[in-house]
Amino acid sequence: MASARILVVDDEPDIRELIADILGDEGHEVVTAADAAAAREQRRSQAPDLVLLDVWMPDTDGISLLREWREAGALDCPVVMISGHGSVETAVEATRLGAYDFIEKPVSMAKLLVTVGNALEAGRLKRENAGLKRQMPAAMEPLGRSLTVQNLRRRLEKVAAHDAPVLITGEPGVGKEQAARWIHANSRRAEGPFVSAPTRIGAQGWQRLLLGEDGETGLLAQAQGGVLLINDVTLLDAPAQGLLLRILESGHLDPESSNSKELNIRVITGAAGELAELVRSGRFDESLYYRLNVLPLEIPPLRERREDVPDLVRFYAEHFPARDGLPYRQFSVAAQNRLRQHSWPGNLRELKNLVQRLLVLGGDEDVSVAEVEEALAQAETAVPGAGAQIPPLFRLPLREAREEFERQYLTQRLKAAEGSVGKLAELVEMERTHLYRKLRQLGIDPKQV
Repeated sequence: MASARILVVDDEPDIRELIADILGDEGHEVVTAADAAAAREQRRSQAPDLVLLDVWMPDTDGISLLREWREAGALDCPVVMISGHGSVETAVEATRLGAYDFIEKPVSMAKLLVTVGNALEAGRLKRENAGLKRQMPAAMEPLGRSLTVQNLRRRLEKVAAHDAPVLITGEPGVGKEQAARWIHANSRRAEGPFVSAPTRIGAQGWQRLLLGEDGETGLLAQAQGGVLLINDVTLLDAPAQGLLLRILESGHLDPESSNSKELNIRVITGAAGELAELVRSGRFDESLYYRLNVLPLEIPPLRERREDVPDLVRFYAEHFPARDGLPYRQFSVAAQNRLRQHSWPGNLRELKNLVQRLLVLGGDEDVSVAEVEEALAQAETAVPGAGAQIPPLFRLPLREAREEFERQYLTQRLKAAEGSVGKLAELVEMERTHLYRKLRQLGIDPKQV
């Protein structure tokens, strides 16, 4: 559990010291307050990551203080209520006001540590989600002029006009979340929230995140009237799949309660892997698959629309200087042509990162083809994650890998021939007419090389 700043508000000194000692031993920075006035002052001096708030205190009680923070829009971290003689009504009121959980006195060390850990994780995910929203540019349609992108735009418009679940498939980095945001921004739910649910956490944590403590305070409740995006459903294990299916079948925020609010959410899911194969092998619930795959939308990889690369490069070359204050650099025609020839195994994400790196590390002059070659070489020799090195060429289908090898091979040999197709034909032992046809097919312009 990462270190956090925790504010403990309780009028009993023994309770304050006990909780402070326990959490301090876990590596957290703990500050204490004996009443509401001291709690207000502590929050003003430095915002905590979590508040443990006693219900019964002199002067202002914890429920009233929680209501005060909520009405002032100052409830920017999880709050866990503590009470020695709480009631169901008190717990319900605290939850309604935004409390994350409720702990009874005498405080159990095990219960305290579990609740604090869960509350801090929920707060971290909420901040991370809000940060991503702030960083994300306004929802924009796919950039480019290729026929592939034109067809994708038409498909997006049709999908946005309806309210059925959408399953967006495509390789990692193709822009599935960007497509989901465009659908939301151009739908009748545009004024509603857009909530992105993480999938790389355990089933129990995911259940808590979706439903909240009482089935009414989780991400589902936050997404009411808008869109819930599940980034990659192929990562959900069987219990998480079962939970999602029960939610969709029940039509309520809490699938276990018929008194829960009705579900008013458009569900958009992404899948980076081969979801249909997971269904066939029994690793993904078939009923859930058909509920999610009402409106399928496939995002093509960047290598299938290389003619759009110059437009994308120009866009990000202007985007980063405007957003981050980076120096603007123009990409030479030769540099754009080399980028267009690249296979882009990381798709849009790779292109975006590459442009940003060239702007950060370069000078004031135009981006040259030599810089692009060096940046691509560095990216290809990087070790992905903590696993063994996998050359990008090996991640492509055989036909595309062969095409990319031919492109790289002929480009390098053409440099050795100083741009002369005649000399190149001799070096590679190909008939010149056939060689010209092959160069055009691969998008290699001898004049640029």
